[in-house]
Amino acid sequence: MAYGIGMLPRALTDSLLTALGDTPVVALHGARQTGKSTLSKAIADSSHPAAYYTLDDASVLAAATDDPTAFVAGLAGPVVLDEIQRAPGVLLAVKAAVDRDRTPGRFLLTGSAQLMALPRLADTLAGRIEILTLHPFTQGEMAQSREAFIERAFSSAPGLPAPSGAPLVADLRERVVAGGYPEAVARSNASRRAAWFRSYVETATERTVRDVAEITGLPDLRRLLAALAYRSGSLVNAADLSRTLGLPQTTLKRYLALLEIAFLVRRLPAWSANLTTRLVKTPKVFITDSGLHAHLLGAGAQRLGDEPSLFGQVLEGFVVNEVDRQSTWSEVPVRLLHYRTHAGREVDLVLEDERGRVVGIEVKATASPTASDFKGLDSLAEAAGQRFHRGLLLCLGGGAVPFGERLQTLPVSALWGG
Repeated sequence: MAYGIGMLPRALTDSLLTALGDTPVVALHGARQTGKSTLSKAIADSSHPAAYYTLDDASVLAAATDDPTAFVAGLAGPVVLDEIQRAPGVLLAVKAAVDRDRTPGRFLLTGSAQLMALPRLADTLAGRIEILTLHPFTQGEMAQSREAFIERAFSSAPGLPAPSGAPLVADLRERVVAGGYPEAVARSNASRRAAWFRSYVETATERTVRDVAEITGLPDLRRLLAALAYRSGSLVNAADLSRTLGLPQTTLKRYLALLEIAFLVRRLPAWSANLTTRLVKTPKVFITDSGLHAHLLGAGAQRLGDEPSLFGQVLEGFVVNEVDRQSTWSEVPVRLLHYRTHAGREVDLVLEDERGRVVGIEVKATASPTASDFKGLDSLAEAAGQRFHRGLLLCLGGGAVPFGERLQTLPVSALWGG
């Protein structure tokens, strides 16, 4: 059962409560404005009673940074420490406290930066911590339902049915430009939503840099984010980006890492049947929310309707993000990858489960896909052999159409419907 007080229920809640039931330290990290504080407060008020402290409070931050050991020693019972990246020195004191008393659920830490990027966190709390990621809302969460697309994709069913009542293409475009950030979704007025995204880009980059790095090139960091929006879904080409932006490659790679730490972009590794080959293949890069992506492109729903190729690019990222978010609570753990051959055969998204089974997902902004649209999935099926479980082409049509053995179309709405 999902949980929520004063908010839409979050599908990650059950996983969070399970972790608090058997792990001394649980960390909930994710992009700013995704609801981490709201969720942790709600849990602390009910399902997992705990005292709540935020390091955005100046007095709490001062106590935590001036004498972390005394600060942690003064915490009685389970506690929530919000925005822990602002005082990473507290982690050593948390470790010492947990080593004395390993009671499950003692500490719930939240952070608006990837916590594994914090200095010494991996070494400090190894074996004592479980880290969960809270993303922006999925389409299912906004409809107050829990999606099971990944489970269905890996089911033994020979084919997947299309959901009833597939949304109109115009409705899908509106979903894409809204994205999943709670504040952005709440603003139905396009100009007010754009104002929120403008402010969000500024504060997310500025605060993350302030908390985890010391750089002076904030304008360059934002220029890189804008440049990546135009390349979202493409292979990372550091040399080309370096030339385009006039930045040394060392600086560019550091800025790209910072944008990942802030959960603004993500790199999608390449799939290969050879595990060693995967390590050297080039990843793809995506903006982590379709609403933010559309904003960075200056594209509203009307423009996406007028420019099908642009809609296709943003739609691909929308699908990747929806599946990525669902993977945080899916009963079938998966890795997200992409597939590309030297001959140019591509599959937008590859899911690989713990058994090595592979599901390929291709995204096409068309209502009438043809056999040629399955060339990438055919290539993946050949490369994966017996490990290939099925190939799905998500499109704008409303039906489930077989295109060969273990290959079929589905509407994009199958991600949250059905």
